[in-house]
Amino acid sequence: MTLAERARRVIPGGVNSGQRSIPGLTDLVIARTQGARFWDSEGREFTDYHAAFGPPLLGHNDPDVAAAVTTAGATLGLAGVAVTEGEVALAEQLVELLPSVEKVLLTSTGSEATFHALRVARVATGRRLVVKFQGCYHGWHDSVSLNVISSPDRLGRPDPTSTGILPEVLAATLVLRFNDPEAVRQAFAEHGQDIAAVIVEPIPHNVGALLPTDEFLRTLREECTRAGSVLVFDEVITGFRHALGGYQSLCGVTPDLTTMGKAIANGAPVGALGGRADLMDLFSTRPGGPAFFAGTYNGHPNVVAAALATLRKLREEPVHEHTFRLGERARTELAAMYAGLGVPAVVTGYGSVFVSYFMAGPAPRSYDDLLANDAARFIGYRRNLVEHGIFELPLNLKRSHVSYAHTDADIDRLVEASEAAIRKTLAEGGAADLAHTSTMGGATH
Repeated sequence: MTLAERARRVIPGGVNSGQRSIPGLTDLVIARTQGARFWDSEGREFTDYHAAFGPPLLGHNDPDVAAAVTTAGATLGLAGVAVTEGEVALAEQLVELLPSVEKVLLTSTGSEATFHALRVARVATGRRLVVKFQGCYHGWHDSVSLNVISSPDRLGRPDPTSTGILPEVLAATLVLRFNDPEAVRQAFAEHGQDIAAVIVEPIPHNVGALLPTDEFLRTLREECTRAGSVLVFDEVITGFRHALGGYQSLCGVTPDLTTMGKAIANGAPVGALGGRADLMDLFSTRPGGPAFFAGTYNGHPNVVAAALATLRKLREEPVHEHTFRLGERARTELAAMYAGLGVPAVVTGYGSVFVSYFMAGPAPRSYDDLLANDAARFIGYRRNLVEHGIFELPLNLKRSHVSYAHTDADIDRLVEASEAAIRKTLAEGGAADLAHTSTMGGATH
């Protein structure tokens, strides 16, 4: 019996997260990771552009991060009381780096951070409603677990990612179109006095990469300020991968609260919530704070050590310069390759993130633009990439990532393998497939 078969006997579906079981790759078992690569239980080597949905910006098993974790583990265990020197040092750096952060609390996951952000926004405002945007993912909790990757018939109405969510919870979330300032203004005109928070991925990377307009992000800030609502930037993906100060440091729009995730620690299980001191002081970590906040693993010495080592390397070495250059190479050369083959494609992204949508241009600005993406082709070429030792997650609209461990030779191989993979995909679909447009489907990770 294979490991995958053993897993399916004792783990529902054989995997421990909803999008790890991939049709056609159900027997994939990861045996080792290192740098820009992973190996499976059969000894096959893959150059990894999926990269666990992005957090290991330095590459898998970075030696400096691993050494810091080993040292911490030999010194500190989980006490679950008071605070450690590492937690203080990490909090000080996050306050220094991110424009919006005056105080910060550590969590174990990004989902926990977004959950607490919305809870404290409701505490601070005494209001009920939350605004999110179609295509954005903010974790598994009920108030935001809806309208991520939706089929066309589900747009414009609640589209929960799971059954079991109470209708009254869904009714307290307004879903708007990303990059639509007028929709934001209208929502505030109609509901502003009951909007506790607006939460947004400044770049919705859970559907690839929808780049925001300056007007859109400014409108969010203006309307929240005018109505007294809390603006939350979910920088679980954009934070640290795009800049040490998060995307907010690049776009010049400062939210009230910022959520962060595993990229702080190169993939170790950590999240954080930071922002205005008056909001953060509402948590029960401060005596008398009305917003309950707890977690035994919060500030675990091992993940704090990983975070400090990651931030040190991001500050001292040309990580962003290297990954941004390789990301631009990937986008430019993939676009040229598709154009040379006459394949309609929009290759977009930001910095070290890239994604190829199989659709005519221009670059998409909102989720409904992505309905033109040929999902069958998107998934098909990624499945064919596996045969060439290249791994991009073969699920619709998923982005790909470059790490500090990737090289120019890796990008050369990526473009070469992508051409072979798309040629095979076109041959499998035939000429009629050139006009095919697939419906959307599936939820995010």
